[in-house]
Formats: sequence, C-alpha cells, structure tokens
Amino acid sequence: MMRVEHLREDEKLSLTNDGELELFFLGVGSAFATTLYQLNFLLIKGDTHILVDFGMTGPIALRETAKLQPTEIEVVLPSHSHSDHVGGFECLALMNRYIGQRFMGKGRLKMIIDEHYQNILWTHTLQGGLEWNETGEQTAVRLGFDDFFEVIRPNLMTLAPREIFELDFGGIHLEIFRTNHVPEQAPSCEDSFISYGVFVDDRLFISIDTKYDRELIDLYADRSEVMFHDVQFFPDAVHAPLSDLKTLPQEIKDKMYLIHYADNWGDQDISDFPGWGIQGVRYIFD
Repeated sequence: MMRVEHLREDEKLSLTNDGELELFFLGVGSAFATTLYQLNFLLIKGDTHILVDFGMTGPIALRETAKLQPTEIEVVLPSHSHSDHVGGFECLALMNRYIGQRFMGKGRLKMIIDEHYQNILWTHTLQGGLEWNETGEQTAVRLGFDDFFEVIRPNLMTLAPREIFELDFGGIHLEIFRTNHVPEQAPSCEDSFISYGVFVDDRLFISIDTKYDRELIDLYADRSEVMFHDVQFFPDAVHAPLSDLKTLPQEIKDKMYLIHYADNWGDQDISDFPGWGIQGVRYIFD
C-alpha cells in the first residue's frame, strides 16, 4: 500500500524514517519546465537515503522543496548525463569537499555507478569543473573522481532482455535498468546513449527518462505496486508520449503516475491514470 503525506510549508524533510520505503520528488518537471523543478528524487528507508539525480534546479529545489542543504546529502545515483539530471552534481561535489569534509567532518559523497558510466560522467561532464580546484606549494594538483566520490558499484544482473544492475544498499534493493532515451532514432536501449531507470524493493518502478518502451513496461508491470513514468505531450521524440501511454491496458494505467511533465500539464486529460507525481510529497510504502 502507498500513502501520501504532504510536508508543511516550513517542514524540513527527514532523511531517516522508521524503516518504510519513502519516495520524495524534489521536482517532477521536464528539462524545460519553468513552473516546476526538474525530475530529481530521494529514496529514504531507515537510516539510508539515496538522491537520484541532481539537475540544474537541484540546489534550489533541495532547499525550497525539502528544506535541506547540499552538505546533508551522503549518497547519490546519477541516471544519465543530461543537465536536468546531473547539472547540479558539480555544486554538490564542491560543497561536500570544501564545506562538508573540511568543516563538518563528513566523508566523500557516495555514488552508486557502474564503471563504464563513471568514466563517461567524469570525462565528459564533471572533470572540467572539478579537476582544478586546489594548488600545492609548487604546482597545481589535478583532482580525480575518487577525490570527490566514494564509489558503490552495483553488480551486473543480466544483459537480456536489457542491461540490468542490482544492488542492496542500506536496506534498499535496487534494480538499475537501461532505458532507450536518446538519440530519438535509437531503435533499442542497446543502441542508445547510457541512461537508467530504477526498480526499488521489488515494488516501485520509476522510469526516469525513456521513450515509449512497451517491452520495459511489461518487464516490470506485474511486479510493480506503483509505477512512475515520464511523459511528453507530443508524438515521437525522446520521452513517452501521453497518447502512447494511453494505449496501455487499464490494469497497468491504474498503477501508473506521470512525471517529468511540461508546464502545460494542466491542459492534459489523464483521467485513465491515478494522477501526476507531485513534488514536495512523501510517497510512503507500508
């Protein structure tokens, strides 16, 4: 069972709970949404939290939606390299190293990431802003990925029907599955650039970013109590069109909430679905 609790306007989100799985969206908007924060979220269970993605609006959303500071985050999981999902990681890493570690006694940020994507994320996204930040007595010191992050490596679970990694971390069980997101012309996730979604505790599916992929939906629909799926309001392109999601069997639509939506979400008819995923709301799984 899933219940929904709203934070009070002045209430700070707790990063611990009594052991129930909790999902909290810092934002639910698309990359170009201006009235919503971008799709980033926290998974919380007991003493464990995992921040999945931290985009361009992440630092503001963390403060405004959860009343949290970047130095309070300890574990992160990046899904893919678009700026609405990783554009805030440089801020997070720098604040943790130069405030969290130096003045608060914290360790490095823990990052859940496979080796191949780690290399891509560092060399193509993070290195330019993080490598040159300290100097020695004589020459500059170049920093590397391991100076900022402690790696938590998921295990490869299977390559068929798609690449899926698996991890048990702090009482949270994750399946991290490949999605077919970009480019638009990629016929399958094997042909696309790296992007991942998550299946949590064998009950909660979150697509993050994917084109309409009936094979993926069918892979997890029967096992999911609740599904959160990204949506767009026009055909083709790199997210699931609402018109395609409406063709799903009603028993799947009955458990599917829509996320990663544009500013004109209020003009859309989603009466076939239970509703929109909402930022600032605690989704708690009994």
